[in-house]
Amino acid sequence: MTRRRWIAEHWDEATATIVGAQAEHMARVLRAEAGMEADVVAGGHVFHAEVAAVSTSEVRFNLIAEVQADPALPVTLVMAVYKFDHMEWAIEKATELGVAAVAPVIARRTEKHLALAAMKRVERWRRIAHEAAQQSRRSDVPLISDPIALADRIRAASASTRIVLAEQERTTTLRHAVNEAMTAAQAQMPTLEIAIGPVGGWTPEEEALFDANGWIAVSLGPRILRAETAAIAALAVVASHLE
Repeated sequence: MTRRRWIAEHWDEATATIVGAQAEHMARVLRAEAGMEADVVAGGHVFHAEVAAVSTSEVRFNLIAEVQADPALPVTLVMAVYKFDHMEWAIEKATELGVAAVAPVIARRTEKHLALAAMKRVERWRRIAHEAAQQSRRSDVPLISDPIALADRIRAASASTRIVLAEQERTTTLRHAVNEAMTAAQAQMPTLEIAIGPVGGWTPEEEALFDANGWIAVSLGPRILRAETAAIAALAVVASHLE
């Protein structure tokens, strides 16, 4: 029988603790008792664990042995902020697919009211990622950054291969760019940043800025995809090469 997996808020070498909504669900809904077995994620590692003590505000586990876990995809999605319900869906599914991080950015065509409200949504996005990581039995939770201006992200220093999905690009595919990154990394696993534009796409000025800062423009194919569809399609292409 598959053990439930929980993501600890606090841990040391021998114990781990969950609090808040996770603890309340485990105590009230699952009626957990001392001795119940579970998998617990603590510090990026997964442990076979046993419940030591239960309350509605805190559940403490004894860590028994580390369990082998699959690593996250070495991919950061740089996502221009768009309609929040669509963006939340994309964050949830990207987490399930193994994304390492999501970096929201404010682009020229990001709707003004969404740009103004984005900072207030970050904790909700992090909560969605946390719940999706737990549901998909990940050994970590993707990092969700605070939103920043697109230009700042484009110009930021990075050791990753930086890729931008561009509607006007028809020659270089994402598959080709990933293959090139793998060849350049040789025996190492390449790390990637993939930028996905807002509704309406990137402006010509933003495209020029990407190009001036060494980002590789790529295509996902001839069809025009919604931003959330493009995010999932891009991760699927990367996963097919790296996993």
